[in-house]
Order: sequence, then structure tokens, then C-alpha cells
Amino acid sequence: MREKFATQVDKDLLAEIRKIAKDEGRQLQSIIEDALRAHVEERSKAKPRRHVMDAYRSSVSRYGGLYEKLAK
Repeated sequence: MREKFATQVDKDLLAEIRKIAKDEGRQLQSIIEDALRAHVEERSKAKPRRHVMDAYRSSVSRYGGLYEKLAK
């Protein structure tokens, strides 16, 4: 499902994005959507996923003593 929204962008940046869309034969909205998706994906990589951290905590709780011995 798509939702319309409005925003303002630097005119030179918008011109570059329009050129990319034209050169690739794509709609402007698809270029912007790709950029937003890439930005969200990049930001989500900066934080560990919840299930990964839950597994890590569980592992440390269960095997913390062993990990300390192995580190020595």
C-alpha cells in the first residue's frame, strides 16, 4: 500500500535525482523509494537485531564461566 507525502529537497539534488530517473527510464518515485529503503536498511544495520541480542544474553548467562576460561 502506498501513501502520498510532500517534502522539500535541495533543487540541485532534485535535479540530479530527476536525471538519474530519466537516464534509467524510471519514475522519480521509484528512485526516491530506493533511496529511502537503502537509508532505512543502513540504519538498521547499525543496531543489533533484538533476537540476536536475546540469544547473546542467553548464551552469556548460560556459558559465561566457560567464555571467561576460554578467554584466558
